[in-house]
Amino acid sequence: MSRRSLKIEEIAAALQSLDGWEVIEVDGVFRLRKSYAFKNFAEALAFTNQVGALADAEDHHPEILTEWGKATVTWWTHTRKGLSSNDFEMAKKVDGISN
Repeated sequence: MSRRSLKIEEIAAALQSLDGWEVIEVDGVFRLRKSYAFKNFAEALAFTNQVGALADAEDHHPEILTEWGKATVTWWTHTRKGLSSNDFEMAKKVDGISN
């Protein structure tokens, strides 16, 4: 799987295959972000732990913010300082966890 940084046109096309994800820019680096809603903190934490296990298995780790009733997952490829196709694949896998 390619870990090169995607061009803006490739990012826009890949984003169309995802539901509810957005592209943000932080310090000049494009990132992929989505927030998930839960009934309470315990459910948000359980989801966070599942995402963490997936990330370890895939050796690709997101930023995860866990709050009461909410978890926000942000992907980008640190070594490429941008988004790669792997980030979009991981986003799809996280959506699979939340269903």
